[in-house]
Amino acid sequence: MSFRFSSLRTILLAAFAVLALALPTAASAAAHRAGAVVFSQTSTVEGVEEGGLFAVRDGHRNQLTENPADTEPSFAPDGRTIAFAREGHIYTVRPDGSGERRLTNGAVLDSRPQISPNGRIVMFERRPAEGQPANLYTVSATGGPAKDLTPGPEETSEARFAPDGKTIVFVRTTEASGGRENADLYSIRPSGTGITRLTTTGRVDEFDPRYFAGGIVFSRGNQSEGPAGYADVYTMKKNGTKVKPLVEGVGSAYVEDVSPQGHTLMFRRDRGLWVKQIGPKRAKKLVELPDSAQTNSVFSSDGASVATMIETHESQQLISINLANGRHSELAGIWGEGEKQAFGPVIDWQPVR
Repeated sequence: MSFRFSSLRTILLAAFAVLALALPTAASAAAHRAGAVVFSQTSTVEGVEEGGLFAVRDGHRNQLTENPADTEPSFAPDGRTIAFAREGHIYTVRPDGSGERRLTNGAVLDSRPQISPNGRIVMFERRPAEGQPANLYTVSATGGPAKDLTPGPEETSEARFAPDGKTIVFVRTTEASGGRENADLYSIRPSGTGITRLTTTGRVDEFDPRYFAGGIVFSRGNQSEGPAGYADVYTMKKNGTKVKPLVEGVGSAYVEDVSPQGHTLMFRRDRGLWVKQIGPKRAKKLVELPDSAQTNSVFSSDGASVATMIETHESQQLISINLANGRHSELAGIWGEGEKQAFGPVIDWQPVR
C-alpha cells in the first residue's frame, strides 16, 4: 500500500484543490478513455464520523459529498449523473458534486439505486424496515411517486437493466420444500409488466445475473455464506432457454461484472480474480486474492481496465488493473490501524463516450 490512513486526510485536502472531473483534454483523451472511479468512504476521528462519496482519477481524488451516510454510487450510462443512497433514501448528484437532488421519501429503507439506460428512471430496492424483504421500485430521475415493480412478500434483489433498457433481470427468493429459501431469476419490463420466471431449479440458487451480448450470465449453486456455499457460472438466452455452463469444475466461480461491450466476463474463483471472453476461450487470471477476501469489481467503459475493491479482516484496497499489460495501480487503500475507517460496499466507474 502506498500510504496509511494517518496521511490520507492531508492527501485528500491537497487533492481537492486541484482535481476536476471534466472529460480529458484532447491531448490525453487517447490515453485515458475511462472516467473516474467513485466510491464511498468513512472515517471516525475522536468519535466524529466523517466521509461521503469520493472520486479518483489519474492519481487524484475529489470529495463529491460530505455526508458519511452516502453509499452505493451508480453512474448513469452517459456518465453525467450519480445515483446513491443516503440514510434510507435515494439521491442523485453530478460528477463534480453539484446539483444534489433527493428522489425518495417516507419511513422506508431505499438502497442499491441504478439509473436506466435512457436516464429517465432510477430503479432501487425498498424495504419496509430493517430485516424485512425488499421489493424493486422505480422513480423518475427528477423525483416523484415511486412505483412498486414486484409487489408481494418475496425478497427481490440484484436487479440489472438490459443494455437497451427494455427488460430488467432480478433474483426472487422464495420458500422451497423443506423450508429452505431458494433463489431464481426473473425478468420484467421497467413498466412493471411482462414478469417472466427464467429459472426453476428448486435445489440450487441462481444469482449475480448480468446481461451480455448473447443473453444473461449468472452464478448457479448455493449462495449461502460459509463452507456450504459454492457456485459455477452459466449463460442462457434472455428468455431463460439454452442454459449452458461457462465456468465450472474445481473451485467455485462467482460473477463479478460483464464488460460494457457485452463480450467479456469478470469472475471471482478461489483466491483469484479472472476475466474470460464469453465463449470457449480460456480465462486469464488478473490478481491473486488473500484468503477469505471479499471483492467488488467493475469494468471501465472502454473495457480496457477493471477496478476492484479487495477487503480482508485486516485491510481494504481499491486498485485498477490494465487488461492489456496486467499492470496494477492503487487507487485508495486502508490499513486496519489507527482511526476507524471503511470503504462502502459498492464502487462504479464513470462511463465515457
